Amino acid sequence: MKLIVGLGNPGKQYENTRHNIGFEVIDELADQLAIPLNQSKFKGLFGMGFHKGEKVVLLKPLTYMNLSGESIRAIMDYYQIELEDFLVIYDDLDLPVGKIRLRQKGSAGGHNGIKSTVAHLGTQEFNRIRIGIDRPRNGMKVPDYVLGRFSEEDLPSTEEAVKKSAEACKAWLEKPFLQVMNEFNQ
Repeated sequence: MKLIVGLGNPGKQYENTRHNIGFEVIDELADQLAIPLNQSKFKGLFGMGFHKGEKVVLLKPLTYMNLSGESIRAIMDYYQIELEDFLVIYDDLDLPVGKIRLRQKGSAGGHNGIKSTVAHLGTQEFNRIRIGIDRPRNGMKVPDYVLGRFSEEDLPSTEEAVKKSAEACKAWLEKPFLQVMNEFNQ
């Protein structure tokens, strides 16, 4: 069984914001894998299904970003999911808009959703897909920036990044993460 988690904030006001790009990848995967996100438990919205014989759980924590680890820990404990069978997707200020980067471990880098995940899992060693949102310009504060929406000119890049991230997730359902990293970190 594999668990794929996209980070974001619940509620209409946060839809399509930079901070919610992880949710967008989960929505894309749910469509591509025909896994409806129709269950509410573990402080999240989730769905279960199969892809080429692999059982897959898709999760969108509904705890708000800063408490994402609570939802992740609860579902991992309930289904006894091992760390190597867990993948998290989130926005990253240190990558250009639309760039994706796969990693097997690393610090939270100031990302509160990842800080919470690290705190609840007790390790920084878990699979992740970081999606670039770039840094704010013109003195804009980071919280305002991440909770803002992408510009019209950035939308094609972010849509492509969502699709590429979904493809990487599907590849991981069939191959070791290291191999997927080597393919997608070109």
